[in-house]
Amino acid sequence: METNGGFYITQIKQLQDRIFDRLLLENGIEISGGQGRILFVLWKTDNLTISEISEKTSLAKNTVSVVINGMVGKGIVARNINPTNRRQTIISLTEYAKSLQEKYEVVSEQMNTLFYQGFSEDEQKQFECYLSRILDTLIENLHKNK
Repeated sequence: METNGGFYITQIKQLQDRIFDRLLLENGIEISGGQGRILFVLWKTDNLTISEISEKTSLAKNTVSVVINGMVGKGIVARNINPTNRRQTIISLTEYAKSLQEKYEVVSEQMNTLFYQGFSEDEQKQFECYLSRILDTLIENLHKNK
């Protein structure tokens, strides 16, 4: 049996990124997809280290560092020294970033509606269970091979 799941996932990711970036611009949000992933994590839990952001976004630490540099330059996030461990840098949301959250959630909802167009609620839940299993397997494999 020929399997194309990985190929489909790659294509979906590419198209999703392009459509999501377009929706962000149409809604007056000038951030990239990578910045959005980092913001999404920080909106849930503010004041994280680069390592914590890397783990929660599945982005490499060096990628997170580069994206954070751009975000600091645009006033989206701030870098602060951790008062309890001066060797650590904490990344924090600015007021500007906090003001983007509601608009970003609207765009995310638009994307979810597009993703699941034509799916029943049961199909959506089943699909997400399969995706979760794939993600768990990949994470387990990544940690096993470190």
